[in-house]
Amino acid sequence: MQWEVVIGLEIHVQLATQTKIFSGTSTAYGAAPNTQASAVDLAMPGTLPVANEQAFRYATMFGLAIDAEINRRSVFERKNYFYPDLPKGYQTTQLAQPIVGPGHVDIRLENGAEKRVRIHHAHLEEDAGKSLHEDYHGMTGIDLNRAGTPLIEIVTEPDMRSAEEAVAFARKLHGLVTSLGICDGDMSQGSMRFDVNVSIRPQGTDQLGTRTETKNLNSFRFMEAAIHHEVERQIDILEDGGEIVQETRLYNGDRDESRSMRTKEEANDYRYFPCPDLLPVEIDDAFIDSLRSAMPELPDAKEARFKADYGLSDYDAGLLSNNAATADYFEATAKTGGDAKLAANWILGELSARLNAAELNIKQSPVSAERLGTLVQRIADNTLSSSGAKKVFEALWNGDEADVDTIIDREGLKQVSDTGELEKLVDSVLADMGDQIAQYRAEDDPKKRKKLMGGFMGPLMKASKGQGNPKLLNEILQKKLEG
Repeated sequence: MQWEVVIGLEIHVQLATQTKIFSGTSTAYGAAPNTQASAVDLAMPGTLPVANEQAFRYATMFGLAIDAEINRRSVFERKNYFYPDLPKGYQTTQLAQPIVGPGHVDIRLENGAEKRVRIHHAHLEEDAGKSLHEDYHGMTGIDLNRAGTPLIEIVTEPDMRSAEEAVAFARKLHGLVTSLGICDGDMSQGSMRFDVNVSIRPQGTDQLGTRTETKNLNSFRFMEAAIHHEVERQIDILEDGGEIVQETRLYNGDRDESRSMRTKEEANDYRYFPCPDLLPVEIDDAFIDSLRSAMPELPDAKEARFKADYGLSDYDAGLLSNNAATADYFEATAKTGGDAKLAANWILGELSARLNAAELNIKQSPVSAERLGTLVQRIADNTLSSSGAKKVFEALWNGDEADVDTIIDREGLKQVSDTGELEKLVDSVLADMGDQIAQYRAEDDPKKRKKLMGGFMGPLMKASKGQGNPKLLNEILQKKLEG
């Protein structure tokens, strides 16, 4: 039987406010456990929450970015459940009247196809604390610093049909919230967490299958692997005559394993009721219009500008524009280097490979945009060969504090472009290659001649210690061989 995969996502986005959603407690990351949890965050008797206006601004900006309905009136409810890192016994969230209504996000797949993913709604809520298992033998530690941190939970329709589509959407959403400046996007710190709802059904049918929810995926790689794992698990169960249980599951990316966490609750299991301590929040058109007029450049607009202003391909412009920090790094590199295409190649090639291997984001790059721009400039003006440029980049990556030109001079990496010197070099090398010259001149097939030409360039580059200008060497070589 052929199966169709149906995927919907719930994404928790931590808003970049300085304080929590209902108190003045700091949201700064990295503080000692339980030093940033106030009496209000824990709902101690006699305390009252006060809604954070900045959280509403950020949520509204997100709604505008996805062309969603912005609800003028939103209401907070209490979602009641027990968990060790939620000592108050409920979460303050929005259910019936969320701040952001239906909207959409358009994604582009690797084959160039475009697809629209519908957003059902996005609501404001507070985060819970964090349970720590690794450092405690036979016990669980509770850190309540995160309790009360403002989130928007974004709920999609079940519009995605593959792991590729889900990851493309997740990447687009990451680029959107970081470009807006409403979230720092650092998934290693839990700033974005993805819950993936997966079901399968026979190809050609419309009825949805029973879904499972895999919780708290904090990387695109783990999301993709978790979806593949869950799809295979469900297919195996159904093809063996079993039934899928609606449940919440946890995925271990290091082991590529998942396990059941609990059977899936329905909304009525949480006994939602309006929060008695918070009045409904109403916003007006002036509030929305002021935010709309101050919206930053979003990824789709930035991509179009990169193609128009820098002559980049759809692929390069799409990759560089989807992350605000990467886009800023590219523009700074291109400004210094003077060659946008070369700057894009180095950022998407050598730099990205190094950052990925070191598990760093571009803000943590040891090589600044200005220094990479100078390196690009020296490649463009033929001061450096490609091999020489890699040696300079290696020095920059490893923390060499000297400027690019100093490194070039110190290491003797300056490319030789003097035609007189290169001609002498070609004559010297060809003097010992009489048989190869004869073979080349006797060959009539252009493709074979081109291949034989490569047999000369290797010795020439070796003789020049990698510093000969390859283009000039090739031109001089052709003249000598044809002559």
